[in-house]
Amino acid sequence: MITAMVHDQVGVLSRITSVLNRRQVNMDSVSVGRTEKVGESRMTIIIQAETLADVEQVTKQLNKQIDVVKVSDVTDEPHLERELALIKVNAPAVARSEIQAMIEPFRADVVDVGLKTIVVQVAGSSEKVNACIDVLRPYGIKQLARTGVTGFSRG
Repeated sequence: MITAMVHDQVGVLSRITSVLNRRQVNMDSVSVGRTEKVGESRMTIIIQAETLADVEQVTKQLNKQIDVVKVSDVTDEPHLERELALIKVNAPAVARSEIQAMIEPFRADVVDVGLKTIVVQVAGSSEKVNACIDVLRPYGIKQLARTGVTGFSRG
């Protein structure tokens, strides 16, 4: 998990992802949003790298980018991370209370109700989101949208 504070300008995301492509590092997720500082955004990038040296090289290359304020690998540090998923599930009227009971332990919410479907919103760690999806899968998932992981160091 790499976090990067960057200038909030056009083309920054493209330049960051091109560094990752050049280093041949696979990105599992990229999340970007404005921060408490005007003109800066925080990027949270989940990558798959073969070695710790690859991660260090990516971090060094990202730090060299002109629009990057600071890059940190927070994988081994105490940190917070969250992901959001919207899950549209087949839900005939007779199954809705059962589905509600199934998602309750995940602190998930029903955010939309249609004639034959409901939309469930769940937020938390990727593991929690995956577990909720697995519980809903037998009902028939019609659509699924995930935000990707966002987060930062604790303290």
